[in-house]
Amino acid sequence: MSVKPHQCSLVTVFATNVRRRRLALGLSQEELAEQAGVHRTYVGMLERGEKNVTIYNIERIAAALNVSPASLLQES
Repeated sequence: MSVKPHQCSLVTVFATNVRRRRLALGLSQEELAEQAGVHRTYVGMLERGEKNVTIYNIERIAAALNVSPASLLQES
């Protein structure tokens, strides 16, 4: 049985944490994407919980946000 990204609570937690941290740093989605080495539309899709993120990209986004990858996966 296939689970859509928006049906997975961890996707929602990740999306919320990325957006919260990005805004706290005063970054646009485009700026975060550039720093993480991903496309700007990908960041938007992640923040809306529309896309499943790979471990590789979790690490890249966490580095761009100056946080640990694990912190992006923890409910606050």
